[in-house]
This record gives sequence, structure tokens and C-alpha cells, in this order.
Amino acid sequence: MAVLRFLLALLLLGTLAACGFQLRGTAEIPQDLSPIYVQAADSSPVRAAMLRRLELNPGALTGNAADARLLIRILGESRSARVAAVDRGGKVIAQELHLRVRFDAASPDGSERVPPQTLDLVRTFENPDVEVLGKQQEADLIYQDLAEDAADRILLRLRAVLL
Repeated sequence: MAVLRFLLALLLLGTLAACGFQLRGTAEIPQDLSPIYVQAADSSPVRAAMLRRLELNPGALTGNAADARLLIRILGESRSARVAAVDRGGKVIAQELHLRVRFDAASPDGSERVPPQTLDLVRTFENPDVEVLGKQQEADLIYQDLAEDAADRILLRLRAVLL
């Protein structure tokens, strides 16, 4: 029985390796684009998430725009909420939380490498009429998750366009 499980696991791993599946790890940055400078407001959650991802790749990040080979510019970032569902009494029971991020990429000389693009990420958030403080913290966590997701998507788009 143990041998059968081992062979089945080996077959599964072989199948995953053959299809090119890889766990998501550090952001792969080509040498000719490193180091990268991320330009955005210091308070930008998307910028913070991108910096965390790029810091895992030695030499991929610089703190000085003059030293960069690629500038990733977060042109705008906004959060909003919209009512998604109400109960019979008209109370809000679900909301859609939106994070909209506009970005582009440029060479140090200012020439455009990736044209401006917009991401609009949405999560549905159930909002019963209890524990108001807990719900605000939950909404903040969802927005943080959206920022992490936006950073991943920006890096994937840049990699697809620039490679």
C-alpha cells in the first residue's frame, strides 16, 4: 500500500513538472532590467508590496531612480466600496471593495517601456450589522490583500511585456 502511494505521488509530481507548474516565489527580473526603482507615494500599499517582492531578488531593487534601469511608476491608486446586497429592511449585508491601480514602466531616460495600464481588483465583503470595529479591520485586511494581488499582477504583466 505504501509503495502504491509513493508511485502515485511520484506520478503526480512528474505530471506537474512536465506541464511547467512552479510555485510562486520571488519575482524573476531579467539582468538587463535590474535594478528597478518603484516610484509611488510613500504611503502606497501597492508600492510596499512590490518592494517586499523585489527585495527577495538580490540586486533587483534600488532606492535611487538615477541608478535604475527600469522605473515602475504607480500613477494612481484608489480604494472604493459599493453596495452589493441589501436585506428586506434595506440594510447593507454585502459590499464590493475595489482597489484601482494605474501604472506604467519607463526607461531612466523617460522613454516608455510599458504603456499606462489600469488594474481594477474587486472582492465581495459580507457586512452584517454586528461587530462594526471588527468589520472595519476585516475590510482593511481585504484591501491589504488586494494590494498584494495588485503587486503580483503588475510584476506578471511587466514580465510578459518586457521578456
